[in-house]
Amino acid sequence: MLYRIVRQLVAVALRLFYRLKIRAGTVPDGPVMFVGNHPNAMIDPSLVFALTERRVTFLAKAPLLTMPVLGFVMRRLGALPVYRRQDDPTRMGRNEGTLDAAAAALAGGGAITIFPEGRSHSEPGLGEIRTGAARIVLKAARLGARVHIVPVALTYEDKTLFRSEVLIQIDEAIDTAPLIPRDASGEPEAVRSITDRIEERLRAVTLNLEQWEDLPIAQTAEALFALRVGEAPRDPERLRAFANGMSLLRTEQPERFDALRSRVAAFGRRLGLVRATPRDLALVYRADQVAVFAARNVAALLLGFPLFALGMAIFAVPYWVVRLIVHLARPDPDMQATVKVGVALFVYPLWVILIAALVARAGGWAGAALIVVGAIPLALFTRYFFERRTEALDDVRTFFVLGSRASLKARLLAEGESLAREIELLVRELRGRVAPA
Repeated sequence: MLYRIVRQLVAVALRLFYRLKIRAGTVPDGPVMFVGNHPNAMIDPSLVFALTERRVTFLAKAPLLTMPVLGFVMRRLGALPVYRRQDDPTRMGRNEGTLDAAAAALAGGGAITIFPEGRSHSEPGLGEIRTGAARIVLKAARLGARVHIVPVALTYEDKTLFRSEVLIQIDEAIDTAPLIPRDASGEPEAVRSITDRIEERLRAVTLNLEQWEDLPIAQTAEALFALRVGEAPRDPERLRAFANGMSLLRTEQPERFDALRSRVAAFGRRLGLVRATPRDLALVYRADQVAVFAARNVAALLLGFPLFALGMAIFAVPYWVVRLIVHLARPDPDMQATVKVGVALFVYPLWVILIAALVARAGGWAGAALIVVGAIPLALFTRYFFERRTEALDDVRTFFVLGSRASLKARLLAEGESLAREIELLVRELRGRVAPA
């Protein structure tokens, strides 16, 4: 019961904080090990926890399980401690017991989650993959379990930003049975083979950059190419291919890379000044479409604004309390989202209970029950209304900047098309050496 309650609360919190985009492969029945990249502390396991229907056992760094409240909940959910050298080198010997417990969970037909980088980090690529996952697989195999490893790639648009997008890609499972040795003498090689297979599959589905400054370059180039070939931009697989292509070009043709990178960066900055995207440059504004857009948004404002204002009034206090606590705590970059979501999970329900108690005292329990029942729908509507109206304002701003300044739009479009042609030529050259674009 506790597992289901916590899972639902975490799922609601994550969907409120992020815009989740899920690409799910088939998860086999029986023993399953979810392995993922680890850029966002407790948010990463929480996403797996919230999005899979299976009951999952987590491996987490030991200090988390000793924290007040969080540690209690994690222990009740069955989390297993991982003892790291940087936390306490004298306790690392206990890890063998943790690996045995994880293997036993798999042998019982269960599912576990492990992040084989062994740490959360804010680096722009996948870190070194440790051998713990492979060792668990071998221990489970000795107990008769045929384990499938399911790679989970987490790609954050901006992991600390409220309402930013997260792509969760659940890749096809790795059947480890062919990798299990016949006897103990083959285990060292099997550990290496399984670890290498995990790294290979995770690198294939994660975004790997040499530096974070490359991200806007890759995004702008990908959007220009998408415009050129008539497809939707921000395709995760194509963006990964562009990141791989940037690395290859930087190594083999540094002068060409630097020149193209400078041009794409300058074009991106010019688009940023008018807050436009490459796709905006191709828009043609027709009077009937503009009229429909204006009528639809005016109607939405008239009908939805009172409820939106109510939601803003009710949730303004917890919103600013969460921001203040995060500001005072000053967490590391990879912990910021974890602190925000964790504090919000405590502050918002407490605030709703307080409001409901005040309403009950003033007007009876019926009003209090309405507050409790309506809190989540109101929060969802407030968020939805804010997103839609923000998007509409962006569209209006783009219309007035580009729709009324034909010469500026023409110059930007010409520059964008020139860059897109050069990028398309480069894609043809590198196709087959990186993931297909």
